[in-house]
Order: sequence, then C-alpha cells, then structure tokens
Amino acid sequence: MKVVVGASSFASKSDKAINLLLEKGVEVVKNPYGRKMNEEEIIQHLEGAAGLLAGLEPLNKNVFSHSPQLKAIARIGIGMDNVDITAAEACGIKVSNTPDGPTAAVSEMVLGVLLSIGRQIIPANNDMHRKIWNKRIGFSISGLKVLVVGYGHIGQKVSELLKSLGANILIYDKYQPEINTVPTLEDGLRMADVVTLHASGKEEIITQAMFSIMKKGIVILNSARGGLINEDGLYHALKDGTVSNFWGDVFWEEPYTGKLSECENAILTPHISTYSKQCRESMETEAVLNLIKDLGI
Repeated sequence: MKVVVGASSFASKSDKAINLLLEKGVEVVKNPYGRKMNEEEIIQHLEGAAGLLAGLEPLNKNVFSHSPQLKAIARIGIGMDNVDITAAEACGIKVSNTPDGPTAAVSEMVLGVLLSIGRQIIPANNDMHRKIWNKRIGFSISGLKVLVVGYGHIGQKVSELLKSLGANILIYDKYQPEINTVPTLEDGLRMADVVTLHASGKEEIITQAMFSIMKKGIVILNSARGGLINEDGLYHALKDGTVSNFWGDVFWEEPYTGKLSECENAILTPHISTYSKQCRESMETEAVLNLIKDLGI
C-alpha cells in the first residue's frame, strides 16, 4: 500500500509517525517540493496512493477524479478549508483532521507575540543591535480588553492564558451566540484593545469598513485564516495608526510577499504557529493513526 504526504515538513523533526506506517510495510512518499503543492502537482503526487497525509494543498473534485485509488485523507492540523469534504464523501474517501494537536502550540505563540508587542521586545532588540540605548515604555496584559473571535479549542486556551495574566476577555463566536459576551462583532471591536482571531471558514469578518469603528491603537493578532481580514483596510490602518500593531501567521496567499511586508508595525511569520517539536510530533502521530484506522491496516 502506498501513502503520500502533502505536508512539506512531515517527519522533519521526529520519525515517530512515519515509523508507524513503515512498520506496517506501507510505502511512504514525502512531499518532493518542500512547499505547498498546487493542483497539478498533488494530482501527480497522488498517483497510485491509497492514503494522503494532507497539508494545505488543494483537494477538490478535480483532484479526486484523477485519484480513483484514494481511500482516505488525514489532514495534519485543524483547518479543512482546502478539502472539499462533500466531493470526498461522494468519491467514498474518508476524511479526518487533528483538532486537539495544535491547541497548546498556537496558544503559546499568540501569548508570546502579544507579550513581545506589549513590551516592545523586537524594536528594543533592534535598537541594541544598532548600539542605541533606548528604554521604550510598552504595556502589560493586565487590564487589557481582549476580544477573542472564535471560541473553539484554541480560542478557549488563549482566553485562559490571557485571563491568568489579568486580561478582560470579550468573546464573539458567530456559531456559538449563546456564549458571546458582546452583542455583535462591531460592539466588540469598539471596546477592544486587542483582537485575536481564531475563527474558522473563509468569510471576511473584519471588513474594510470596520477599521473606522476600532479603538485607535488597537492590536490585531491572526493565527486563524488570512482571508478573515480585509488586506487593504489593514494596510491603511497600520499606516495611519488605527492599528498600532498586527501579527499575522496566515495570509491571503502563501508564500506571502504582499504589501504588509512594507509595514514596520506588522510582525509576519510564515505559518509556523504549530511548528514546535512537540506539536508537530503530536499532530503527525494523530493523523497517521487516523489514516491507519480509515485504511483498515
């Protein structure tokens, strides 16, 4: 049996997951490109494969029609936006993901970035490397009003961490209105000092118009989906100071080379919130076990 890997970093730090397949005599073929594959590439990669350990490559009706032998997809991660689940089911392909694995790593990243922004760690470091002794005054997490948009596993963990440091947590989740602590997203944006995005889906939820209602100097953190924010609106808000700082780990197109690269008050990381050794090993192992179960091996 042949299993192919879409995720570009699979088994880069640990052989635990891949060994589970090799011990069963499964042929495993890794991503040959070291990056996200396009549609044509994943079709070629899937030739003869019964299983796929999926990254962010497009997995749609056309891909499935060219892969009649494909029986199971195990997504390494939470997000399923790149997988047409309806088309997969129509083709008899079982689909799974790893919803719990990323929670700790992504939450730690969000906390680390907010602390870094608040305490001016990056500009202070830059000053020191230029031999400039400049004692910058930042802000603490205690007392901040933090709007958490999307209250799944990660949103809950981020709230827990920030609340332990004294933040006042506001909650908005379109799909769980009963838990919201603000009537609307707009109400939350008017009140918040910080917004951290953990919503699912592809819908733009922070539109260009919404930047006009935000508190001046707001901080926006996005570890969920690039498309949740209007890029043009964010760019202008960073330039005019409406948004004092932005961190993005997910983008409208990846690899990202867009206009936010021009903004010194934007911290940009290349989709690495889950890239801790422990998290990758956990997610890879869970995905492989899902695949083994669905393939019946």
